[in-house]
Amino acid sequence: MTRHLASACAAALLLIAVPVSAQNKATVTGVPEIPFTTVPNFLKPPPGEYLGESVAVATNSKGYIYVYHRSAPTTKLWEFDANGNFRREIGKGYYGFEFAHSVRIDKDDNIWTVDEGTNMVTKFSPQGKVLMVLGRRDPPLGFAAATRTGPNPPDQKYIFCRPTDVGWDPQGNIFVSDGYCNNRVVKYSPEGRFLAKSGSEKNGKALGEFFLPHGMQVDGKGHVWVADRSNFRYQELDNNLKPIREFTNIGVGWTICISQGPHQYVFASNSNPNGNAPGTWDITGEIYKMELDGTIIGRFGRPGKVTPGFQVVHMMDCRNPNEIILGEIESWRVQKFILGQPQASNSTIKAAAAQ
Repeated sequence: MTRHLASACAAALLLIAVPVSAQNKATVTGVPEIPFTTVPNFLKPPPGEYLGESVAVATNSKGYIYVYHRSAPTTKLWEFDANGNFRREIGKGYYGFEFAHSVRIDKDDNIWTVDEGTNMVTKFSPQGKVLMVLGRRDPPLGFAAATRTGPNPPDQKYIFCRPTDVGWDPQGNIFVSDGYCNNRVVKYSPEGRFLAKSGSEKNGKALGEFFLPHGMQVDGKGHVWVADRSNFRYQELDNNLKPIREFTNIGVGWTICISQGPHQYVFASNSNPNGNAPGTWDITGEIYKMELDGTIIGRFGRPGKVTPGFQVVHMMDCRNPNEIILGEIESWRVQKFILGQPQASNSTIKAAAAQ
């Protein structure tokens, strides 16, 4: 079995494990719509090349855009300037690239990639030099990690099993969501030393347990927000990974983004599922904009193969909360959404939270 076929089989098994009927509609009502304009083709790939599955997008302090995408013959990390012009490829031929899942940029403009296929989290300098590696690629034959059969082995401090995302608190501690076969979030020191974890190799539904933590970010207070995908919720943890509350009425916990600056916003995606099963377009796809206290400001977007619709928003960049950059799996594209002011609402709407 080739590495790509192994990964495809893993994805297919995951879809089978999550029934279509479980793609529940968000139950919150009365949320005002946020008007927007879209810039669907603002990125300009190198001549003769194309974006693959655009699973991850991020921006740095200069406005440069990073796209970590699944492409032939393997994963690629591309850098574009603020106007969408291609600048360079980072990490070409790198041993830690196999099956992209996330890219994030820290406060010093270092570039971090999370690779589901090699079980590795890599920190690159702004110049593209490897500065740190967390996790380890399975060495036999170099195949991509596949979905395991039978019970997962006990989780380990420094070994991942199909990790999904990375983030940092104001002190520089590193947080990794380790998500497809392990079901946990792990905290490391800025030097990469294990500090704490929440969850384990087993999935669970209690607060502080996870069933496919698919996305994660850290706010300015050091709280960790997790898109707990197969539990159809978002969780907020404190800096020591102790659970604070869950949000259960805004749909599938697919991915999450927290804006920068003194007033932060949370963007949560109730993404339409891989495969776009019948009926899912009618009940999924929107993105919610929230305050850190759970107040919902508004929502925007719907599924669609033609812009301004989107096909499975796998990751968002919200450095500027009024300019959201979306990476899509099934339409193999990146769109920029310019948000306006939400329609007026007569009441305060909250994401349903349980503590």
